[in-house]
Amino acid sequence: MSTDMLSLAEEIINGRRINRRDDLSVFINCDLDELCEGADKIREHFVGKKIDLCSIINGRSGRCPEDCKYCAQSAHHKTECEIYDFLPEEKIVEACKLNEREGVDRFSIVTAGRALTGEEFDKAIHAYETMNAECKNIELCASMGFISKEQLHRLHEAGVKSYHHNIETSKRNFPNICTTHTYEQKMATLKMVKEEGMYVCSGGIIGMGETWEDRLDMAVSLAEVEADSIPINALMPIKGTPLENLPRISEEDIIRTIAFFRYINPKADIRLAAGRALMTNDGEKAFKSGASASITGNMLTTVACATIRSDHELIKSIGRE
Repeated sequence: MSTDMLSLAEEIINGRRINRRDDLSVFINCDLDELCEGADKIREHFVGKKIDLCSIINGRSGRCPEDCKYCAQSAHHKTECEIYDFLPEEKIVEACKLNEREGVDRFSIVTAGRALTGEEFDKAIHAYETMNAECKNIELCASMGFISKEQLHRLHEAGVKSYHHNIETSKRNFPNICTTHTYEQKMATLKMVKEEGMYVCSGGIIGMGETWEDRLDMAVSLAEVEADSIPINALMPIKGTPLENLPRISEEDIIRTIAFFRYINPKADIRLAAGRALMTNDGEKAFKSGASASITGNMLTTVACATIRSDHELIKSIGRE
């Protein structure tokens, strides 16, 4: 594989795709500026100037039976996490309308737990039907863990266009991060989302003690399932979780990861997620290194409006839409 990153970027623009058989170590060892410049060219060609903004509401919080080591909401860890059952529909719809007014592209209900089922799932469906009827300028997304084919179809019928389900890390590293479900179960869920004809949103977290090879493996796995949107979170270690004492990942390492994710997933929305605060000016450099999307806002507060507005200003200042 060419070690000249700008030539490689041109090859990708002309149809070449990176796969497991390629020598992926070039991405770790190459000049970072050249890698970023190439990633920006690929983004410009396939995605254009638009930065896709999405916002989430935590629809049910805490008491999660899964043991993911990074998560404040796991019942296995002692954190200060808020605990509540599924939110009232009015609160969810109000948040959706606020985000729509602020020019956000997508809105998602995210729920803690292995899966959302029974009465709470029915409440979610009703909330989506209401939002679908009342909010015409925002796309709806859901993130509800391991759900069945039937549930996915019901969400789709209720107006949900995309489903979010992170693979979190590489297949090799996954058991080090979580033991209560498997990487294969994650992959099976993503395949189901594709089969339902929905937009697949799946990414992971970097800075959890994984290797560069793990990050590259995650990028390739997401290319193999043809993920449409790839949120890249940088770990913000949370007190009370097993990863609380990990050092924070450097901005340079976050940028390198985002850039090679663009080379490996040229058409996807590479989305900045948690950990933007670890980067200068909320990730300005990341947007010039392959990123084309971001999570914005801050749940249901006035802070959300301020964050969304500052994101709009940042996007405008770098000549993007």
